Amino acid sequence: MSQRKTRTIGSICAAVLAVFAATMALGSEPGSRLGSQHRRLPAPFQPAQKAEAADQAKPAEPKILYYQDAMNPSYHSDKPGIAPDGMKLVPVYASETPAAALPPGGVEISSVRQQMMGVTTAKAEYRALDQTIRSVGQVAMDETRVLHVHVRTSGWIKKVFVDYTWQQVKQGDPLFTFYSPDLLATEQEYLLALRARDSLAKSSFPEIATAGASLLEAARRRLELWDLSEGQIHELEISGKPAHDITIYAPATGYVVDRKAFPNQYVSPEMDIYQLVDLSSIWAEGEIYESDAPAVSLGQEAVLTTEALPNVALRGRLTFISPTVKPDTRTITVRVEFPNPGVMLKPGMFVNVELHRGFGRRLTVPADAVLDSGAHQRVFVDRGKGVFEPRTVTVGTRTGDYAVILSGLHAGELVVTRANFLIDSESNLRQSVEGMQSTEGTGPAASPPAQKATMPGMVHKH
Repeated sequence: MSQRKTRTIGSICAAVLAVFAATMALGSEPGSRLGSQHRRLPAPFQPAQKAEAADQAKPAEPKILYYQDAMNPSYHSDKPGIAPDGMKLVPVYASETPAAALPPGGVEISSVRQQMMGVTTAKAEYRALDQTIRSVGQVAMDETRVLHVHVRTSGWIKKVFVDYTWQQVKQGDPLFTFYSPDLLATEQEYLLALRARDSLAKSSFPEIATAGASLLEAARRRLELWDLSEGQIHELEISGKPAHDITIYAPATGYVVDRKAFPNQYVSPEMDIYQLVDLSSIWAEGEIYESDAPAVSLGQEAVLTTEALPNVALRGRLTFISPTVKPDTRTITVRVEFPNPGVMLKPGMFVNVELHRGFGRRLTVPADAVLDSGAHQRVFVDRGKGVFEPRTVTVGTRTGDYAVILSGLHAGELVVTRANFLIDSESNLRQSVEGMQSTEGTGPAASPPAQKATMPGMVHKH
């Protein structure tokens, strides 16, 4: 029984092997139906082939050269991570722009890196500039409006009418009375000359009448030189008696700055009895920095304001610029003259002075766009597509937030106003690397590495 089962199993196995051999033989024939079906077997894998073709159609990702700190471009790393200053390292990709296409010193920065660096730009454009120089000044008396009161002959002060400093007087107000023996004698001479002229005028000889008139004119001239007014001389003529005390009047309107007049005091011509000042016009003296000196000139318009008078703004003119610089503060003293209606401004008061000067329309850029190394100034021009070009410029006057560009830029060009120091570092680093590469390229060519000799049949395993 067991032998029968063994024969039966062997027969079945032989039949299966025969069928498999026949099937393989038919599939190997080129025109067989089964062979054609065998060729269609990869059909279920066609979607995978389409996906591979789609991946090949996608643009290749740019190659990462290295990682760097956006705030410190000189720091490089081969792997992503955190820089020593705590900033996340950003990848630097291989430039899509050939090195030969970049301008000298130019750099290419991706939009992602620009955003992380905080790059901003602004246009170079023409604008009307008006420079304002501000200074804190102090009100002072106008020295050209200071008057001194003297007597022309020696004598004594009898009565004083203006007896304290800073008292206001008007032109023609009495100051004091004065007695002088010489002045009294001159008055008597004038009265005698007046009587002689009247007597000699009746003479039949014209020469005598003329001499009498000349004597009277000489005596009158002497009284005028001793500051007797027309009214005082006329009063002397009417009364016919010399005045014992002569009244001295204020020569102008103003305030008494200094007073040395006291009753019964002896005075002489060299003494300064009163000092008066007219405050209808005042000076404001301030300091400006020596760098602002080229922007100021005589006759320049100025505006004065003060906290004491918040609603008042006075306009004046610059009348003086000091020819020297103060060595301790490196400033220059300037003086501006202002009208003082109603004596609103008091000597010694602090004021704010603004000097205005117009420059017309000039080509300007924001002052932050200019990098000043001391030897030269330059800006970075945005050429588009992430390319930034360093450009040497000539800078003129700086007014407020803008700098005047004399040469090196054209209106409408975009300049970097923020993160330009980082771009400058990148540019300098790129130029240094290119310089090193060019130096290496001019050196002796490196010889190819020597290959180890191998015996026939020998294989080096690594």
